[in-house]
Amino acid sequence: MKDIAFAMKRRTLMTGALTLPLLTVLKHPASAAEFTLKYATGQDPTHPVNIRAKGAFDRIREATSGKVEIKLYPANQLGSDTDLLAQVRNGSVDFFNLSSLVLATFVPLSGITSLGFAFKNYDQVWQAMDGELGAHIREMIGKTPIFAMSKIWDNGFRQITSSTKEIKTPDDLKGFKLRVPPAPALTSLFKALDAAPSPINFNELYSALQTKVVEGQENPLAIISTARLYEVQKSVSLTNHVWDGYWVLGNKNSFARLPKDLQDIVARELDRSALDQRADIARLSESLKADLKGKGINLIEVQQDDFRKVLASTSFYADWKQKYGEDAWKSLEKVSGPLGR
Repeated sequence: MKDIAFAMKRRTLMTGALTLPLLTVLKHPASAAEFTLKYATGQDPTHPVNIRAKGAFDRIREATSGKVEIKLYPANQLGSDTDLLAQVRNGSVDFFNLSSLVLATFVPLSGITSLGFAFKNYDQVWQAMDGELGAHIREMIGKTPIFAMSKIWDNGFRQITSSTKEIKTPDDLKGFKLRVPPAPALTSLFKALDAAPSPINFNELYSALQTKVVEGQENPLAIISTARLYEVQKSVSLTNHVWDGYWVLGNKNSFARLPKDLQDIVARELDRSALDQRADIARLSESLKADLKGKGINLIEVQQDDFRKVLASTSFYADWKQKYGEDAWKSLEKVSGPLGR
């Protein structure tokens, strides 16, 4: 854990890599891997998703006696999140960890996990994601050329940052120019709160904040820290407005080339690292608050019920219920309780 905390303080920018061939069956000496796979992420190399992924790769290499080698391409080296989603769909990337919010542009139901102010705490999150709702979402993902591992990784509860005014109440969001990922659930949430959301890919975020294209953004504390967004922001409002997770997505055809015993090892170790990474984020969330304060960032507590009341007075929840369908909505409300009424 000390290694992770130390790593979170470093900044590593890795850009410009070109897309390489996908899954290669190597006919080399016995010491060489038989299967080499590419695993892409959008996060900085110091982020727990990448640290824990590397741990899984090491265990996979050992458990398969070197037959499977998985190579990590972090920090959007192979393209933006939307580019990488296309690559894992067409098989030019084997695995890709993607926010459920961004995945919603391809599998709409994925966005239900990040419905505004739906989850109050992590107990509710894991009850839903490791239970009925998570299984329903994976089933929908599986109807496409890709599939999801059984355990979703933690991207944390999202918070709002600002370089201009402090966000304390729903009124403070009116007209506020806010970067959001290209995700319908977040765009509609902030429109319902009368903000001015602007979808921008993550690899363009720092520049957009630095040049004042937008006043603020919203992300979990781990992202705010590892991407050094505090350098171009003044305050963090602890809104916990949505929870977001990373699905580890695989290309079906690529994965099918592995023998079943190797598939089982890959899935087992990635899911094991998912649980480790969840624990990392839970611990880091508290330490990061102190870290950000030390960097001069003003942390602001807000009353979440005020935001929920504003949403309940709009058609926000009713609109999303209609889009997601009765079955998915019932699975969500079994955990979250009634929404929008």
